[in-house]
Amino acid sequence: MSKADIDDIDLKILRMLNSDGRRSYREVARELDLSLTTVSKRIRRLEEEKVILGYAPLLDPEKLGFEISAVIGIKIMHGKILETEKALAKDPSVYAVFDSTGDWDAIVQARFRTRRELSDFVKKALEHEDVEKTNTQVVLSVTKDEKRVLL
Repeated sequence: MSKADIDDIDLKILRMLNSDGRRSYREVARELDLSLTTVSKRIRRLEEEKVILGYAPLLDPEKLGFEISAVIGIKIMHGKILETEKALAKDPSVYAVFDSTGDWDAIVQARFRTRRELSDFVKKALEHEDVEKTNTQVVLSVTKDEKRVLL
């Protein structure tokens, strides 16, 4: 599915689900003046085409004990970027891994309950045979951390 295949009705449905993923199909149909069948088929198509990847609650990490967030630059040797990123991504503390331009080959975003967990993660990353060095930045405060794609 390309961007061109998503019409205004799809966008309206996506906006509604994006603001409240628990909204019923019936409510969406009523608000958009569409049939329940139309809404159901469109959402199913958006799911099948991987426009909608899933549904999950947005959680507050700090209330769950994750007091430390870090952004970690990773310099990777031997051209093994993808393999190294996949290995790092397996750690449950990691919630995002990106290829990047600039000084670092990869950027890792992770959350930790304690400084010890952060320290252990960085040391473990440095033990990986293809990791040359890391640069860790601890997040002091969060002004915006939007998980949804805003349409």
